[in-house]
Amino acid sequence: MRRRDVLRTGGLAAAALAAPAIRSAEAQAGKTLVIGGSVPLTGAAAETGLNVNNGYITAATYFNDVLGGVEIAGEKYKIELKLFDDASDPARATTLIQRQIDEGTDFFLGSFGSNIVLPTAAITERAKKPMVQTGGGSDAIFTRGLKYVFGMYPRATRQFAATAALFKTLQPTPQSYSVIYTNDAFSKTAGEGVRLACDAAGFKRIDSYELPAKPTDVSSVLGSVRANTPDLLVCVMHDQNSLLVARQMIASGTNVKLLFQGLGPQLASFREALGKHSEALLCSTYWDENVPFKDKFFGDSKKFAEYYRTKFTRPIAYHTAGAAACIETYILAMQAAKSLKPEAVRDALSAANYETFYSRIKFTPEGDGDEILMGGMIGQVQKGKLEIVYPKDASTASAIYPAPPWDKKV
Repeated sequence: MRRRDVLRTGGLAAAALAAPAIRSAEAQAGKTLVIGGSVPLTGAAAETGLNVNNGYITAATYFNDVLGGVEIAGEKYKIELKLFDDASDPARATTLIQRQIDEGTDFFLGSFGSNIVLPTAAITERAKKPMVQTGGGSDAIFTRGLKYVFGMYPRATRQFAATAALFKTLQPTPQSYSVIYTNDAFSKTAGEGVRLACDAAGFKRIDSYELPAKPTDVSSVLGSVRANTPDLLVCVMHDQNSLLVARQMIASGTNVKLLFQGLGPQLASFREALGKHSEALLCSTYWDENVPFKDKFFGDSKKFAEYYRTKFTRPIAYHTAGAAACIETYILAMQAAKSLKPEAVRDALSAANYETFYSRIKFTPEGDGDEILMGGMIGQVQKGKLEIVYPKDASTASAIYPAPPWDKKV
């Protein structure tokens, strides 16, 4: 699969900021709050990495240009982002983060992908520097005793409960499922979460398939799916792998009553790449501009989205909002701590209970997002647009079930 097959929407100019560092929200005068980190603007994770990067830039620019900086302990600060392109490479990312620590950076934002967040969080942990991140959900990030990393999602094994609950509401009630996952830090534990949630909900598991971390062909797995067709097929893997699976399902005529792809359909570029075949695909989503979350800085979700669109033409995604919320969470914690000392800010983050445009921010004792307050909503592609179909009080449409076969989608 070529990257240009995925990167088909606007807003790619942000990639030009990556050489060598992104300083789009650099303070011009007065006191400066430096926040470091890396983002994947090139390489395999670049499609979502650009969304994360744009969210960071949106928040920092808003605090600097619209609010004139932020007040912490009676002093006014402008935010300076020091973000580097890690090229989707964990080794490069760890080198960049260590260099920033050596240069005196105290606060960090995360990259995208658990395979990068995990080793970089280990480095910031040793230095006792906080990291707030929207790119890593693997259980391993939150079960190794790290005290300085905080994530905007529940850990992977806790992320599927809402989807299993949605499945129970479908009529006629599905009876069986199969799950496909890739062998990487996030997807493997997400696959475990699918099995735990669906088994507990009473669905019969037909098969569980593990693919390589970077699959190139899934025809044998799809042959097995056709031979033992489940009502529900759940794919938990990163965007580019989800696109590969969907394309090969279309080409091979592999139909199920409902296809859930944890990552992929939430992206406008993914939906555009599949065209009409994206109809009725389900996915997780952790934010939508139509959900009426409010906060004291941006005002509400819609106002955040409006401001974002004054800066970028690239379609907004939940990772964009989650990234902006990382910076807002830092500011709220610093204000609560009345300090810029890393340990004091870390303690304030651990006690966070903040209402923001993204969600109510509250972390577990291990640092991942509270599974109720920060758990996911379920989106479904309907007429090319991602509609929220669960939970009911946030829904913008009812779920389509069963989905039409690939050759009947129009």
